[in-house]
Amino acid sequence: MSRLLVAGLPLVPKLLVGKVAARYVAGETAAEAFEVIRSLNQEGALATLDILGESVDDRSKARAAAEEYVSLFDAIEEQGLDANVSIKLTLLGLDIDESFCRDNVEEIAVAAARYGNFVRIDMEDHPTQDATFRIYHELQARHGNLGVVLQAYMRRILDDIAALPAEGGNVRLCKGIYLEPREVAWKGFDTVRMNFLAALEKILDGAIYPAVATHDEYLVAAAVRMIDRAGLDRERYEFQMLLGVEETLRRILVRQGHRVRVYVPYGRDWYPYSLRRMRENPQVAGHVMRALFARKGF
Repeated sequence: MSRLLVAGLPLVPKLLVGKVAARYVAGETAAEAFEVIRSLNQEGALATLDILGESVDDRSKARAAAEEYVSLFDAIEEQGLDANVSIKLTLLGLDIDESFCRDNVEEIAVAAARYGNFVRIDMEDHPTQDATFRIYHELQARHGNLGVVLQAYMRRILDDIAALPAEGGNVRLCKGIYLEPREVAWKGFDTVRMNFLAALEKILDGAIYPAVATHDEYLVAAAVRMIDRAGLDRERYEFQMLLGVEETLRRILVRQGHRVRVYVPYGRDWYPYSLRRMRENPQVAGHVMRALFARKGF
């Protein structure tokens, strides 16, 4: 049933998807995103700001995205927000030319460095991963204020952890969301959980800063236990969650004294992002379908 609901999402009116998506997307403008971040900061949570969009094939669009990211750091500083940014390389021109993309990312890293801020490079599907690591390693060595994302369902993850910088490594560890072939990705639910914890253990052993990105309470509990055993101070790790997802668990972790950072996306490309979130969480897709049927009087 969940698969049928997810498969039917493209048939749902965009307006209806938008009403549901409002919980997961801060809005279409940076000003709307800043309001969300301000509220999160008041709650005790941190934020990472993401401009929605990916796979651009137009240099002018990639440049516009880079320039917008640069301007975000000025606004974050001016408004006194506790936030950094997350970037997708295919939004910044990776599909056009790797060196062009690297130059855009470097411009963003330099802008972040002016304020002692940080840039997280999101990980996309497996054809982009080698290039993503090349750009990350080169610019992290040069600027020291970048982090990368590792996906627990990828078979290569333990090797990627071993290749991280000896100093200044900063990793967001998540399960992974792209539909990958079995040749490159583990598929079983419990298998991915096991690999997640194996990766986290290796990250902790390597003295790398872990950003544990999951809404799976089993993994959160296991991570808390591992972090406690490692004796990490509060400033040496964080949990990360998506805007609008598991807000109760987020608040529990904040109350317990953990650093929690919320992924805050905004922009006009909210529709494909929202569909992906709903594919990841069929329960949300069910809400959309029920709303559709109610609207049609079924």
